[in-house]
Amino acid sequence: MKWRGRRQSGNVEDRRGSSGKGKLIAGGGIIGVIFLIAQFVLSDGDISVLEQLDNVSSPSTESRELTAEEKELGNFTEVVLADTEDIWNKIFAENNMEYREPGLVLFSDAVQTACGGASAASGPFYCPADQKIYMDLTFFEELRRRFGAKGGDYAIAYVMAHEVGHHVQNLLGTASEVRRLQQQSSNVEANELSVSLELQADFYAGVFTSHNRKYLSEGDIEEALSAANAVGDDAIQKRTRGQVNPDSFTHGTSQQRKEWFMKGFRTGDIRQGNTFN
Repeated sequence: MKWRGRRQSGNVEDRRGSSGKGKLIAGGGIIGVIFLIAQFVLSDGDISVLEQLDNVSSPSTESRELTAEEKELGNFTEVVLADTEDIWNKIFAENNMEYREPGLVLFSDAVQTACGGASAASGPFYCPADQKIYMDLTFFEELRRRFGAKGGDYAIAYVMAHEVGHHVQNLLGTASEVRRLQQQSSNVEANELSVSLELQADFYAGVFTSHNRKYLSEGDIEEALSAANAVGDDAIQKRTRGQVNPDSFTHGTSQQRKEWFMKGFRTGDIRQGNTFN
């Protein structure tokens, strides 16, 4: 991605030099499902494992100097977030709406949020309570090493755009409506609604990429698709369980995630993103 020398967002809070350490439970990020599936299966389906999300301990903190590579990654995320701000402000204005820009918190190891505590194992996630995205950037090395993604800077941009997609859903009321419907649904139906919500966030990531294509470099789309493929429910379950259970999917298959990202990229039109049919 062509990012150097461009505008950086002022909505980024870098806590990596003084991030928390402690016994924290993973939250619901883009592959937070990896941690929960593994623990849920190992506990023979004990639902209390999932309820541990509400029982997190407070982390201790330590300070350190960021490396040059870490600083560069931080600068990159500030540019990507600035791009999402420019594009979603424009899209919302075109539809007679006002866009409220989300915050981005970079952390290491563990973090406290308005949604509770989370560890790096949760992967990047969006907290609607404070309208902030939380990311431990070491996640992307794990994504490449353990789950077969190509890596590259646009893998990071895709994940960020996906989490911003959740912010868009929060602003539009989609997320709250899904939560309401889930409370009235069976577990299988609730999972299906979750899949639709996640696929729509992938679609919004594609819409962002479509409007930002002038800054794309060769191979960026392949990097995004490789990341989307790695975090499909079927790919994750094969690696963590050795088998696939579609009824437990919460994010969508690798193929679905790639298809909805590409639909957003090809159309660039938020009206084409009804994943709930």
